[in-house]
Amino acid sequence: MGATAWKTVRSLLKQTSRSFYLTLRVLPWRVRTQIGVAYLLARTTDTIADTDLVPLDQRLQGLKDLRERIIGLRKTPVDFGELAKQQGVEAERTLLEKTEVSVTLLRTLDDADLELVLKVLNLITTGQEMDLHRFAGGKPQRVASLHVESELDEYTWLVAGCVGEFWTKLCRRHVFPRAQLDDAQLLADAARFGKGLQLVNILRDLAADLRLGRCYLPDQELFKVTSLLPADLLDPANAEKFRPLYHRYLDLAETYLAAGWNYTNNLPWRCIRVRLACAWPILIGVQTLARLRTANPLDASQKVKLPRANVRGILWRSVLRYPFPAAWRDLAPLPANLAARNGNKVSK
Repeated sequence: MGATAWKTVRSLLKQTSRSFYLTLRVLPWRVRTQIGVAYLLARTTDTIADTDLVPLDQRLQGLKDLRERIIGLRKTPVDFGELAKQQGVEAERTLLEKTEVSVTLLRTLDDADLELVLKVLNLITTGQEMDLHRFAGGKPQRVASLHVESELDEYTWLVAGCVGEFWTKLCRRHVFPRAQLDDAQLLADAARFGKGLQLVNILRDLAADLRLGRCYLPDQELFKVTSLLPADLLDPANAEKFRPLYHRYLDLAETYLAAGWNYTNNLPWRCIRVRLACAWPILIGVQTLARLRTANPLDASQKVKLPRANVRGILWRSVLRYPFPAAWRDLAPLPANLAARNGNKVSK
């Protein structure tokens, strides 16, 4: 992987995602460009899907055009200039304006890495298209919802769980190819890890999404547990009635993050850079879940976000405790069932 490609990725990430750029820098150089390119293109497709000012059919066509350009079916560059003008966030405007730069970077990958990136981008865009179709009729006055648990599980897998598998296979190839690991367990926990991070985002953004006409929690479970309809969640006064179901999903997200913590601790101990890059979003997610448990989940004015001081504390504690395995593992206590299953093993 050439230094020039990494410099271009680094420049784009600095402009469009400062937080992910800092995470990417901690990764071994052997996987930085591949993960960076995948991230840039996934963010681009996400920006297209989320541009609510643009009609649904245009967003779906934009996703189709970019998907075809990524896999090579479309030979001519895609022009998202008009879509870029609709962006209020400079980073998202830049992503769309420089789509062809990201596509060109994709072509610098070797065949095996390219196959991994193409697969994960195809799954992500499939999830985004499915999302657009499911919530096509959603409005603040008429909230559209997922219906059953399997739809939520499918969505979190497509947009995030598959990323855990991609990350694992890429690192397995370049960072720890000879390590003696339980690959089946590693990939299973990697998928849960990704799904957990996405579920944290869903639970954190629930009130805001409801006001856009979207409810990611299944209406079947909502009515069965609380006798509420999705539209009832627009009223913050229904928070106490809703809380038992909300806490059930908080528990599920915590279980998924615990699987991610097992995943992190089952990576080779010498791979400190990869382990730190995995640990940080888990530890941030755990603290976010703790704050969500005490907030009103239906009040859009209560935006739960960790202060920068807390994030800095997570970074420093993880680095300082790393030489001490027991202290490191205690950074994120595991639910008893997962701890017993995996035994908190540490690979050497």
